[in-house]
Amino acid sequence: MPREIALHGVYLPTVTLLFLIALGVTWGLDRVLAWIGLYRFTWHPTLFRICLFVCLYGGMALFVYS
Repeated sequence: MPREIALHGVYLPTVTLLFLIALGVTWGLDRVLAWIGLYRFTWHPTLFRICLFVCLYGGMALFVYS
């Protein structure tokens, strides 16, 4: 996979695209987890959301860059 993506003549790092994808996936998972009521069992829902995003983003970046 290329390390850079050309967007209208501007080269962007691949992690920029991964950031946006991870943001969308996290938003979707957040809606599903809130709908099933998982956040009632978490100690700090905001911290859980941030950790979910970081795990998804880090996993996707490791998949691309390894």
